Amino acid sequence: MTSQATGSTVSCADPEAQTTLTVTAAREAILANINPILTTQRLALRDALGRVLAEEIVSPVDVPGHTNSAMDGYAIAGSDLPEQEYRDLALIGTAIAGMPFSQSCRPGECVRIMTGAPMPTGTDTVVMQEQVSLIDDRQVRIGKEHRSGQHVRQAGEDIAQGSVVLTPGKQLAPADLGVMASLGFSEVGVKRRPRVAFFSTGDELRSIGEPLSEGEVYDSNRYSLYGMLKRADVELLDLGIVKDDPEALKRAFLTAAEATDLVVTSGGVSVGEADYTKRILQQLGEIHFWKIAMKPGRPLTFGRLENSLFFGLPGNPVAVMVTFYQFVLPALHYLASGTPYLPFTLPAVSGFEIRKQPGRFEFIRGILSRQADGSLTVNSVGQQGSGILTSMSRGNCFILLPEPCDGVSSGDAVTVQPFSALV
Repeated sequence: MTSQATGSTVSCADPEAQTTLTVTAAREAILANINPILTTQRLALRDALGRVLAEEIVSPVDVPGHTNSAMDGYAIAGSDLPEQEYRDLALIGTAIAGMPFSQSCRPGECVRIMTGAPMPTGTDTVVMQEQVSLIDDRQVRIGKEHRSGQHVRQAGEDIAQGSVVLTPGKQLAPADLGVMASLGFSEVGVKRRPRVAFFSTGDELRSIGEPLSEGEVYDSNRYSLYGMLKRADVELLDLGIVKDDPEALKRAFLTAAEATDLVVTSGGVSVGEADYTKRILQQLGEIHFWKIAMKPGRPLTFGRLENSLFFGLPGNPVAVMVTFYQFVLPALHYLASGTPYLPFTLPAVSGFEIRKQPGRFEFIRGILSRQADGSLTVNSVGQQGSGILTSMSRGNCFILLPEPCDGVSSGDAVTVQPFSALV
């Protein structure tokens, strides 16, 4: 896809131009320029939580390793189940997990068995202890309405020896660690984490603790970026605030590009904000200045600085977070895993009217809640300006309004993207 460059200042309030990219087209163009990380490392199983699997996990054993009882009860042969009201069986022993019953069970006999214990030879069915009457310590009575083979877990039922259990590209969850532990793995090969550098640009920015003069603001974007990147499980390099100075910016860009896979900045890199910034970026790499048909976050800079991917995000706090979640996060996911990023969405009913003109994708901050009948309703957080960061703090989801949407009435169905799933 050919990216578009322009020499004019862009704003979320500008009329849409023919050269503006859709959200989908921008994502596709970004992913087409990413080569996933190939470097791997071996980690102890407990240290691999959250990391991206780099190898195929093939089971060396059956799980379960033996046919066993799924219940506390009595192991019998299915052919001994009563055809009339009941049947009395001789109790010949007990099987416990780790202490199997070593003898064979003959017709007319049964074995007391605990959950997980191997099925004794000659048995294939378990009758729950609640459904058995003890006649004495050597005899039990079993009623009818049971089926042969019930309450038994077959060897290899969960995992068959030689089968592929986990495939490369999967982010390892707690259950995955448990599965690998059940197969006897003590360590596993994973992809190395992406290395990401980030900094803010602007003469008006001050660090927390510094006094503010007129027109100056504290740098909130770097803290939002830190939080989002930390949740994305990357190695971070925080370069702080970089002034609007050509030499300082060049040094920061070079330092970031030399040490990392991806560089993220906020503010100061949209076309028209600082011509020398544009010149520096284009000297150091291949940079595209895009307008995206979206609100908030219309200006976006993307490309490469030497061997690093580069994202120049807008300066407004909400626009930083929206563009990070919609473009940087999918890029990081693909960089780390080589697999597509599939964001989680839910259907909900809008509890308020939303005015919108067709032509751009809008990300409305909302509050998603579950009603007494189990349905999901989403309401507005209030003001939606791209500088109102509290809309992200109060909200718990984006209401997704694609380009063709011409507005939403109260009671209409909408699609929402929960913030909690944006990891």
